Amino acid sequence: MQLWKRNLVVLWFANFTVMMGMSLVMPFLPLYIGDLGITDPQDLTRWAGLVFSGTFMTSAIFAPIWGALSDRTGRKVMLLRSAVGMSIVMALMGFVTSVEQLFSLRLAMGIISGFIPAAIALMATNTPKEHVGYALGTLQTGAVSGQIIGPLVGGVLAHFLGFRSVFWFTAGLLICATIIVTVFVKEEFKKPEPAAKKIKGERKHFEMLGHLKMVWPVLIVSFLISFSMMMVDPMMSIYVSQLAPSAENVALIAGLITACTGIANIIFSPRLGKLGDRIGYKKVLLIAMCGAALFYIPQAFVTSPWQLMLCRFGLGMCIGGLLPQVNSLIRSRVPTEVQGRMFGYNTSAMFLGNLCGPNVGGFIGGVFGISSLFLIATCTMLGNALWLKFAVKDTDHSTATSEATERRA
Repeated sequence: MQLWKRNLVVLWFANFTVMMGMSLVMPFLPLYIGDLGITDPQDLTRWAGLVFSGTFMTSAIFAPIWGALSDRTGRKVMLLRSAVGMSIVMALMGFVTSVEQLFSLRLAMGIISGFIPAAIALMATNTPKEHVGYALGTLQTGAVSGQIIGPLVGGVLAHFLGFRSVFWFTAGLLICATIIVTVFVKEEFKKPEPAAKKIKGERKHFEMLGHLKMVWPVLIVSFLISFSMMMVDPMMSIYVSQLAPSAENVALIAGLITACTGIANIIFSPRLGKLGDRIGYKKVLLIAMCGAALFYIPQAFVTSPWQLMLCRFGLGMCIGGLLPQVNSLIRSRVPTEVQGRMFGYNTSAMFLGNLCGPNVGGFIGGVFGISSLFLIATCTMLGNALWLKFAVKDTDHSTATSEATERRA
C-alpha cells in the first residue's frame, strides 16, 4: 500500500477516535455544570455558554502558533502533542469540584488542542497533488462519523457510569489515538531550508505570502461557511419542537435529523473531493455553496420534521464539498514551508465562525423566529460564493511557489 493511502486509513481511525471522544461529553455538559453546584437557570445558561465557547476562543488564538511550529518540527509531532495534552486535560475534567475549574480546563483544552488541523496538514503535505481532494474529503468523514456516534455513546455511558467516568473514558480514547499515530503514521518531512528559517515574525510571513491572493480571501470563506452553519445548527432541536409540539421524542427526532446530515456528508465528501481533483477545488466549492444555499431555503417553510430531515440530507451532500475543498485549495496554492501555519489560520477562521454563528443566530432567532435563520444562511452562502468567485484568484501551485520564492529573495 502506498504511504499516503496507509496514512489516510490510520488518520481516518485516529480522527474518528478523537472526535468521538470529544463529542462524548457534549450531551451532558450542562448537566455536569449543574452537578457542580450551579442551580439557578440563568447562571446555568451563562456558564454553559462560557464552558462551550471557551475552547473555541483559545483554539482560535493558538491554532496558528501550533501550525507555524509544525512547519519547523513536522506534523506528526503536533499530532502527538495534541493527543497527549488533550488526554491529560480531559482526565482532569473528571476530578473538578467547581465550574470555575471546569471552565479553566476548557480554556486549556483549546490551547493544547489541534489534532484535526495537524492531521489535515500531514495528509495534505504527504499526499500526491492529484489525490489531495479525495484524501482530505475522506479524512473529514472520520471526524464526522465520530461526531455522529459520540453523543449517542456518551449519553449511554453517562447513564450507566456517571458523568465523571465519561471524561476518563474519553481520555482513554485519546491515548488510543496517540498510540495509533505513534506506531502507524509515517511522515515524509523535510526541514525548512536556511533561507526559510530566516523568515521570522507574522509580518514577514505575510509579506512573503503577499502574492498569494487567495490566502486572505479563503480565510473569509472558511469563516462564513462556519458562521452560516453554526447560526442554524444549535437551534435545530428547538425548531423540531416547534414543528412537532405534541411529539414526546423531540430529542430523538432532532438527533436523527442531525445524523442524517452527517451521513450525507460522509457519503459525498470523498466523491466531491475526487471531483475537485479532476475539475478544480474552486469549482466544486462554488457548486457546493450554491447547493447548500438552495437546500437552506425550503427548511424555512417545512411543516413537519420529516420534510426537514429530507432537506438536511440534501444540505449534508453539499456540506461534504465545503471545508475539504477549502483545505485542498490551501494545499494546492500555498508553499509547503508555510502550509502548517496557513492551516492553523484557517482553523482560527473556522473557530471564529463557530463562536459568532450561535450568538448571532440566537439573537436573530429570538427576534424574528428560527425560520428566518435559514433564509439568512441562504444569503450568507450566496454572498460567500460571490466572494469566492471574484476574490479568490485562479492561481496554480507552481505560480504561487515561484512568487513566494521571488518574494523571499
